[in-house]
Amino acid sequence: MSNTVTPPRRVSDSAPLPVSLKQPRLPRWAPAGLAAAAVAVGCGIGLAAGLESRIQWGLIAALLFILGTFATATAVEGARQAKDRLATSLVWICFLLAVVPLASLIWETVARGIKVLDGYFLSHSMGTLPDALPGGGIYHAIIGTLQQVGLAALIAAPVGLLTAIYLVEYGRGKLAKAVTFFVDVMTGIPSIVAGLFILSVWILILGFGPSGFAGAMALAILMMPVVVRSTEEMLKLVPNELREASLALGVPKWRTILKVVLPTSIGGITTGVMLAVARITGETAPVLLLVWGAKTINNNPFEGAQQSLPLYVFQQWQQGSDASYDRAWAAALVLIAFVMILNLVARGIARWKAPKTGR
Repeated sequence: MSNTVTPPRRVSDSAPLPVSLKQPRLPRWAPAGLAAAAVAVGCGIGLAAGLESRIQWGLIAALLFILGTFATATAVEGARQAKDRLATSLVWICFLLAVVPLASLIWETVARGIKVLDGYFLSHSMGTLPDALPGGGIYHAIIGTLQQVGLAALIAAPVGLLTAIYLVEYGRGKLAKAVTFFVDVMTGIPSIVAGLFILSVWILILGFGPSGFAGAMALAILMMPVVVRSTEEMLKLVPNELREASLALGVPKWRTILKVVLPTSIGGITTGVMLAVARITGETAPVLLLVWGAKTINNNPFEGAQQSLPLYVFQQWQQGSDASYDRAWAAALVLIAFVMILNLVARGIARWKAPKTGR
């Protein structure tokens, strides 16, 4: 009798593989290849049909990409994976539809505004130069914009922050509901209405003249609900366990808010404030009603007419000459750069102040 023991056969050598592992998959380059093929065919159809609009070419290419991806995925990967590919294709098309106008806007502004944008343009005002002639700059508009937006932020940020703290930490009953309702109403208020309100109260009733401060008050009205909403959402994200732990140690509620809640959410709050500042920087209607604009430098925001970048762009475009058009595009480019810098600063602060996960 033999003592040789036959080793057991491994299950993996004899058992059939699961069906899902045998399912063929498209290569990773397939979506990019299908997109390139769809663009080529879409351009060919546009040329053959005599379509002049590139938008029509793009729509044809997008439709071919969606249909081609779905048909290819159905034939190779099956119906279930094809539906996933279809949804992914639609997401990509919607993303491109959102990005293309933005990229086109930036490209057009840079191409037209770079003609006169230099150190002289940034460091000089218009002075007595006629708007129809070349030359001049936007220094007075930059000074006015920084002062007006800064004053608006000084007014709106503390009020909005304290209002959000009340709604999240203390707000109960009818008063909190009323405050929430009015904040919702103010979120959608048109900028011209805010300008008319300050015009009627500050200038017509109280008798003050046009100034940068008047415009800043109108901008603060527009900024306040954005600060309240963003801060409210950030405070709600703070876990209640942190508040309860602090209160259980006998720390007063106001100190818990100051030392625990606000430091935890300071990154998101700062981002919301910066985005609100970026939102009001391009407002023209309140500035047109309350600040009036000036061609010379006015460093006093509490007295006299002042210039701002949005109003400068509007006034230069109204002149209708080639020189004023170039200055308008250059000022618009500076305004976009200013807003982009604010957004980058907000993202940097949010990353810097984000809670450390320890991973």
